[in-house]
Amino acid sequence: YPDYRIVCLDCLTYAGNLSTLAPVMDNPNFRFVKEDITDRDAVYQLFEEEHPDIVVNFAAESHVDRSIEDPEVFLRTNILGTAVLMDACRKYGIERYHQVSTDEVYGDLPLDRPDLFFTEETPIHTSSPYSSSKASADLLVLAYHRTYGLPVTISRCSNNYGPYHFPEKLIPLMIANALNDKPLPVYGKGENVRDWLYVEDHCRAIDLIIHKGRVGEVYNVGGHNEMTNIDIVKIICKELGKPESLITYVADRKGHDMRYA
Repeated sequence: YPDYRIVCLDCLTYAGNLSTLAPVMDNPNFRFVKEDITDRDAVYQLFEEEHPDIVVNFAAESHVDRSIEDPEVFLRTNILGTAVLMDACRKYGIERYHQVSTDEVYGDLPLDRPDLFFTEETPIHTSSPYSSSKASADLLVLAYHRTYGLPVTISRCSNNYGPYHFPEKLIPLMIANALNDKPLPVYGKGENVRDWLYVEDHCRAIDLIIHKGRVGEVYNVGGHNEMTNIDIVKIICKELGKPESLITYVADRKGHDMRYA
C-alpha cells in the first residue's frame, strides 16, 4: 500500500521495543507516536492531527500469568483503552474500526474431543482475567456498533509466533532458555494443546478483514496447527541440539485452558 500513511501509537511497555520498527522509521509514510491509548487527550490530539480512515487496535496486555497476578492493568488497557479509541472514532469519523482479539474468549475445549473447534458462534466463556478483559472489549465494540453505528469488525486469533516475539511467551522463552542451557519450565504435564498461527499470516488475515470484511462481524483466525506444549518444547530441544533433560515440569497455571482450536 504505497499510498497509505501508517501511524503507530504505542506506549512501549516492558514488552515494547522501538528497534523493531527500524526498517520503517525513515519511511515518509510512517509515523510513530509514543502515547498510551488510555490517555484520552493524547488520543484525541492524534486523531485531530491525522484524521485516520481505518483504526486497528492491536494494543493489549496479553500475558495470562501477569493478568492473574495483577489484573488491573489488563482491565485498564484492554477495556478502557478500547473505549477511548472508539470514542475518538465516533468523534472524528472513520471508515472502519478493527479490534484484534483472541480465541481465549471462548474458554477451552476438551482434550478427548479433537473433532470440536471454536466457531464465531461459540459462546464466550472466559477463564482468566486476560481473556475476560478481551471479551469485555469485544462486547463493548459490538455495543458501539449497535448503539452508535460505528463500523466495526473483530478478529479472534489463535496463538501467534514469529519475529520479535517477547520472551515471556512459550516459544521464544524456550528458545532463549535452551540456547543458554537454562531449565525449560513446562506447566503441569505439558499436555495443553494450542493452535499456532504465524504472525505474518495473522497480519494478512487482518488486512483482508479491514478491506473486505463485513461490518459488525467477528472472524476467527486460526493456523490449523495444533500441538501440545510439551511437543513444542521437545521440537525446540531437537532443533537446537539441546537435551530434553533441560525440561522442568512446574505447578500448573491457575485455571489453565486445556485446548484451543
